[in-house]
Amino acid sequence: MARIYPFRAWRYNTSRVRIEDVATQPYDKITPPMQQAYHQRSPYNLVRIILGLPELFDAPSLQNGDQPSSVYTRAARDFAEWRSQGILSREKDPCIFAYSQRFTVPGSAAAIERRGFIALGELADYGQGVVFPHEQTLPKPMSDRLNLLRATRAHFGPIFMLYSDPAQTAERLLFSGTSIPDLEVTDEFGVYHRLSRVSDPGTINMLAAAMNDTKLIIADGHHRYETALQYSREHAPTRPASGERSSTSLRLPPFPEAAAMMNFVNMDSDGLAILPTHRVVFGLQDFAANSFLEQAQAYFDIENLGRMEAEDITSRLAKAGAKQTAFVAAASSGCYLLKAKPAAVDDAMRAVPERLRKLDISRLHCLVLEKLLDISPEAIREQANLRYQRDAAEAMEQVAEGRANIAFLVNPATLDQLREVAFAGERMPQRSTEFYPKLLSGLAIYALD
Repeated sequence: MARIYPFRAWRYNTSRVRIEDVATQPYDKITPPMQQAYHQRSPYNLVRIILGLPELFDAPSLQNGDQPSSVYTRAARDFAEWRSQGILSREKDPCIFAYSQRFTVPGSAAAIERRGFIALGELADYGQGVVFPHEQTLPKPMSDRLNLLRATRAHFGPIFMLYSDPAQTAERLLFSGTSIPDLEVTDEFGVYHRLSRVSDPGTINMLAAAMNDTKLIIADGHHRYETALQYSREHAPTRPASGERSSTSLRLPPFPEAAAMMNFVNMDSDGLAILPTHRVVFGLQDFAANSFLEQAQAYFDIENLGRMEAEDITSRLAKAGAKQTAFVAAASSGCYLLKAKPAAVDDAMRAVPERLRKLDISRLHCLVLEKLLDISPEAIREQANLRYQRDAAEAMEQVAEGRANIAFLVNPATLDQLREVAFAGERMPQRSTEFYPKLLSGLAIYALD
């Protein structure tokens, strides 16, 4: 089933730079203020490669052949220069990395730890039954990531993969000792990241053998996975390639583009936290909250919550959502708790597969965004009238300041729901899940050349 490989990672040379000055959050979680801050933090901050600042005469995209300057050509230039200058250095031997994150879930006081490992994972078409997506993708990030991969020929952050192993083989192999980490850093959200190199061939081979029996679910990184898969198809050899072996008899990918860097986390271990991603609607002409609420009464019981703090709103929403589908509509006139009328909702969503029909986020998209607000699926994919926001207070503030028509605060999906949908070959709406914390980019880099 799943095939994993060690690799000779490129890593920041900590005698030249401090890792806290150069590592970043994943590209899609970097806000404009974060982008500026990263650029100012160090001339070698990874943001200059994964999310560079555009310049006046940049080319709009990268195609085959020579192109004028763009964020992608500058990324390729910087990556090459940092390697030649010794800012980045390459591991001597193929290895994998034990990676743990210690954190506090927002809104909670309990500290927990998530453990996994970074390795190469062989890319597989979804139809092969090895890798399963769980949510839809968006076209703009796909194009952007493909341009960057074509320019740099490297993966700068791991794709977040889930697998099931009740025996916790990887945890026993990688975390049972008292090894000293070779990298430790605390990020801007207070998450403590710890990375340990594992190069012992026996350990790596045992781990690879254990993973052979697993199936993978993409937790985070659908766009990067599908981009890497497309790039792999573009570079597949004309004849089937057999996996090479390193000097230490470790199996390597059949060709460099056949694999991508991934972080593997066991669904049967502790430390998995999923947060909600709220929906902010903007740009609707002649929108009136009262008219919307009148129409919504056909499918939802509506309770006027008045004006409450975001923390109180989300607490109230969590209690209501424990028994039924519920979400909060935050309008300029106040907040409203919407609780589904089961019969009306089921009747309106008969064409939707049963597993998806039961999900809060599917009901929000199908009934509210598409049916009541008349936002087309295409407009949703293009983010023409929809923004995604993790912070409930920020979503409410956008409405209060007139930057949005209305915001919908939701409860998070559960791991069981994600697993059922993925293995059934179905997909939730875009950005239905928000695994916390994010995996840092820049801890290890997989260069294809």
